[in-house]
Amino acid sequence: MEREQFIQTLHQSKVYDLTQKCSIYTPPFPGEHALQVHFFKRVTGAMGGGQGANGQELTWSNTVGTHLVGERAFHSAGRALADVPLTDLCGPGIIVDISDDVSDYGIYTPEMITSKVEIKKGDILIINTGYHRYSWDQPDIHNDEAQGGVEAKEFGFLVRHPGPSPDFFQWAIDMELKVVGVDCGCAEHPMNTPIRYMHTRDFEKAEAKLKETHGKTWDEMFPPDKYYELTHVTMPKSHLLLAEAIVGQIDELKNQRAWLMIMPIPYMEVGTAWSRVLAHRPPEGMSEDEFFEVMGNSEMVDLTVPFSIQTPQWANYLPLTVTYTKRVGGQNFGMGRNLATCNASIHLATHMDGEIHFWPRGRTIGQVPLEEWIGPGVVADISDLVSNGSVYTPEMIESVVEVKEGDILLLKTGWHKYGWNSPDSDEFRYMIKHPGPSPDFSDWCVSKKISWIGVDAVSADHPMNTIQRIFHPKTFKEANEKLIATFGKDWDEMYPLDKYYQDTHLNLFPKGIVHAENLGGGITDLPSGRYYIGAYMQRAIEAETMWGRFVVFKEGA
Repeated sequence: MEREQFIQTLHQSKVYDLTQKCSIYTPPFPGEHALQVHFFKRVTGAMGGGQGANGQELTWSNTVGTHLVGERAFHSAGRALADVPLTDLCGPGIIVDISDDVSDYGIYTPEMITSKVEIKKGDILIINTGYHRYSWDQPDIHNDEAQGGVEAKEFGFLVRHPGPSPDFFQWAIDMELKVVGVDCGCAEHPMNTPIRYMHTRDFEKAEAKLKETHGKTWDEMFPPDKYYELTHVTMPKSHLLLAEAIVGQIDELKNQRAWLMIMPIPYMEVGTAWSRVLAHRPPEGMSEDEFFEVMGNSEMVDLTVPFSIQTPQWANYLPLTVTYTKRVGGQNFGMGRNLATCNASIHLATHMDGEIHFWPRGRTIGQVPLEEWIGPGVVADISDLVSNGSVYTPEMIESVVEVKEGDILLLKTGWHKYGWNSPDSDEFRYMIKHPGPSPDFSDWCVSKKISWIGVDAVSADHPMNTIQRIFHPKTFKEANEKLIATFGKDWDEMYPLDKYYQDTHLNLFPKGIVHAENLGGGITDLPSGRYYIGAYMQRAIEAETMWGRFVVFKEGA
């Protein structure tokens, strides 16, 4: 398939967002840290002086919102999430609806699933138990028998939901499933987790129901040592991953096959990560088999740098810290996970700046629909045209690629090679000497109706149009001298401060044109050209900026 035909195939496919809204109101897994969002500076003032931004610090556990549970969550020697290729997280799969067959504390079996749909080897399986109706972002469920006349949604989503039978995960391993996802708080039965001990009244109800339906006590049905071996050793060694809290448009895909994508933040140290989960169905006029063949032959180029405590943050922002709150060895029969509480300012690693980062009335990341983050676009490789402190222009961009109205625009300056995880790492050069746009760049983006911008540097603005100018006067002098030699103007003449300070932030965000920063990874070998491009961030409702997975798709051979 030719490139443009491939792009249009993906662009015209039907896209479903299966991600739960992630908010300070989203309940975490019981006993874990809820999301906290804290503004540590505003546009009128920043730590260190000078004009600032709306900058946030987050504290969270990764069991808040839609997330992927990796091998290291159960098995400390498993792969880090940053090392799991996207091909293990994307592919054909099915959303099976068993909601009519399960109830509180119930147990579902492989037979329940295979009686509804055909499961193929290597599928991604998402199970619709119906318990997403208890997600915090769904309407209340009125029940005259419940206290207050409404059901306790948090208990429904996290404590009372059904779970798999003892043979389920071995069946999933035998079927070589890539991922098993569920529309509730946990892919395990809640009574095979620490919830059993946190909510003893619920465990008593669950065991009474089990005795009634199966004639066994809980430990007879799920022998602890055997169950531990299966879920904490055999399953992670088999590379079977779990996705939890899948909500969104899940009811629109009951018992349908789709091309499923699970896009986690690529953590190095933590075994569970926030994820965006979505499904593509074929466009009108294309069969399912044909669409899956096109997608199966396509190539995903991951432009996301690893997410780590080693990742440098933007100037005077807070770095990532990770504190383990529990380990599998410290729980009853190993029923817990390796899980941590994380803290960071958002402007580190590969991330998307949201409108509200500089425009107080703008949208947060989670308020922007998925459709605005994906679509046709271009990569413009201008790396041969720029050097330390250079200014790039629309003419440079259009000399290497045709930019169409409405495109996503990714700028490859070559600065990714100085990033922290590169063999040629030069952190000072990466942060302070990267190139930036000319004064007419923002107006050009508006005229082109650019969807969003991405850059393989720490900022979409020239560093000397940011607070770095004050922090690094020697570097500013060098950049100013280069500007005079190239354009015949000094900095303040070419970039009047009241008009061009943080140009792409202050002038473009109110126009709805935001940008991703710190692209890297596969961008190294990516030439100029047209592609289908996706930015898959956690659906963070209060966040001014968010990490995610940034991917370019191209047709197969």
